[in-house]
Amino acid sequence: MWWSRLKSIKIGTIIAGVANVAVMILGGFLVYIAFPSCDGHKIYPIVFVSMAAGIKFCTMIKTGIVQEETAKTVVDSAVNTIIRNERRIRYKTWLWWTRFAMVIAFFQLVSATYLMFNMAKYVSNDRVHPSRCALALVQCFIGSDVLRWRSFYATQDDVWKAHYHEVFDYTIREIMCCFGRVEYLTVSEEDEIYSVAKLLGDLVAYRASGTGHLELLAGLALLQKHSQSSLSYEEFLEAPKERLDGAATFHKFAEAAYTGPLLDVGRNLVLFPCAWLYRQGVLSLWTRNRRPVLDGDNWWRGHATAFLKDVNLSQDVLRRGRVCKERCKAAYFILVLHHVRSIVITIRGTETPEDLITDGLGNECLLSEEDLDGLLNGNIKPCMKETVKSSLPRYGHFGIRDAARELFMQVDGNPRDDSSDSTGFLSSLLGAGGECDGYNVQIVGHSLGGSIGTLLGLRLYGRFPNLHVYAYGPLPCIDSVVANACTEFVTSIVYDNEFSARLSVRSIMRLRAAAIMALSQDTTADATMIFRLARRFLCANKCVLRGVDVNHRPEDHQVFGGDNKEMTRDFSLQNEAAANSTNQNVVVIDDGDNEFINPFHDISAEINRLGDSVSQFMEGIHKSENVLAGNPIEMFLPGLVIHVVPQQKSLDMPLWTSWRKQQSAQSYKAFIANRESFTDIVVSPSMFLDHLPWRCYHALQKVLEAQNAHDAAKESQIV
Repeated sequence: MWWSRLKSIKIGTIIAGVANVAVMILGGFLVYIAFPSCDGHKIYPIVFVSMAAGIKFCTMIKTGIVQEETAKTVVDSAVNTIIRNERRIRYKTWLWWTRFAMVIAFFQLVSATYLMFNMAKYVSNDRVHPSRCALALVQCFIGSDVLRWRSFYATQDDVWKAHYHEVFDYTIREIMCCFGRVEYLTVSEEDEIYSVAKLLGDLVAYRASGTGHLELLAGLALLQKHSQSSLSYEEFLEAPKERLDGAATFHKFAEAAYTGPLLDVGRNLVLFPCAWLYRQGVLSLWTRNRRPVLDGDNWWRGHATAFLKDVNLSQDVLRRGRVCKERCKAAYFILVLHHVRSIVITIRGTETPEDLITDGLGNECLLSEEDLDGLLNGNIKPCMKETVKSSLPRYGHFGIRDAARELFMQVDGNPRDDSSDSTGFLSSLLGAGGECDGYNVQIVGHSLGGSIGTLLGLRLYGRFPNLHVYAYGPLPCIDSVVANACTEFVTSIVYDNEFSARLSVRSIMRLRAAAIMALSQDTTADATMIFRLARRFLCANKCVLRGVDVNHRPEDHQVFGGDNKEMTRDFSLQNEAAANSTNQNVVVIDDGDNEFINPFHDISAEINRLGDSVSQFMEGIHKSENVLAGNPIEMFLPGLVIHVVPQQKSLDMPLWTSWRKQQSAQSYKAFIANRESFTDIVVSPSMFLDHLPWRCYHALQKVLEAQNAHDAAKESQIV
């Protein structure tokens, strides 16, 4: 028993414990021999360091005891979900003890630094050498974990998921508290943060195989290094000009919806506070009473001012809006543009922590007939309508669906009943004899806003046939049937390699598999690390190798907290299936003849010795393409997908040419893309920068300029 406990202690903990004991003994000895003849101010630093070492040693013992109790509770909770609250309490207790240990470590660092400066002053007159306090400095940088979690969890997937569930749950709540949302720390029931933390915990379940986070990052780095050349678009059609014109015209509204300081940071990293305050109209407070009123706006109505300043329109065009900081509630602006006979509904993308929670609720959920009213009752192709009706129920992104439902009640939340006297806001404007009778409805949004706008458009298209949705860099939010059916009135614009258009639960799972394959193809990779990564997927594909039917989809639901929202009860089972699923163009290796080969054959003798297991691993990935093709449901980009890609730069341009001139000389093309090509994340240095909205707008302008120049040249030839 004692030997097993000793093996569970981290090597760094043993070194730190021995160092603290040595500092206590050495400090006590120095105080004993120096006390009669030295002044007090020479002894005080040594006393402080010795006391700090003693407190740290006692804290390490207590932290180890609490960590052991926490680990045992996590192991039990993986089997018995009733003790989840006890697991939560244990984790908080261990977390606070580790933080107390960090405070003591900081105190040790300060005391050791003071001791070194003090001894440097008297080193010529004292027998004490400064190197004797090196132990106190070294042990300050040892981690706060006393025991190894693996000694308790071993390779149990469910236990590791439960552990990281608590880690993410408490971390997210503390981050929300730092942003002023203190109420999240006091929530005891299962809310949206609980669901997001559960999802994130399932995504890092590879820790059960012994794989570290750095090893996975190494695989991603190799994946970027070994990435293939860009996809050829020769076989794709060019995007229709009318769709590009509309996307470029209404893009400014989607970008202007970010009325907070987020985009100002990207525009000007140094002076962004000044730029944001200027956009908010702080320098012209005397015009406050003339500014439009939005729900949730600040005292000086700065968000309305910032939005109108970015779109360069008068104040009377903004009719309604909201700037909120609540989960599953979107910020929006409704404008009436008489000069283009259009009503524009702009939905803000991800800007607040609550928006991130909405993004994180990425598990699939059922779409009701009300959610699909525009497809079932709208003016779409009969074959598409019949396909949707015959294949009900359909699925969508849980957080985006709930946000779209709530936004629908704000925009036009009246029942579809002709006998009802109540009319929604949009219906009052667009109804017969209304101010905007016969106007078009344009719904625009960037990132999360584009996805919410899509599901809002699916509800409204049946009521307003002149509706169109422009989504810039949206998240995959609906299944393939719905995505194909809404092609007539939804346009998704994707710029180059932006990550948001490829971000889903299944794409993240496939990215992990792709990282493994990148490691396997790298001859310099460590064989043990590769096998540990492979073993994780060996365990994950057991059901595939045994021929187990995993296509069962439970329809059970439960209510979370007081929000009265549906959530799939077997969410963890769906994510387990997502871990099993892989995509052919990610993990299958093609040698030119479409033959499946083993990439592990020449890595090391250890992998050769374990060849049978590796072969099973490769076969499991190969089989999972068809067996797990529909579990969980794959989310796709909605509508007509237009991919805007930069063309290869001219090699004649000098290297000393400025960046702005290079950007102005860069050419772009826009193609109608296959939505299936955006189901895998592209690891690229620009995958996050490409998501900046002004990059997409610049590319759209370049594409239209090139098309206009081409059309003008063609007309001149005809003349």
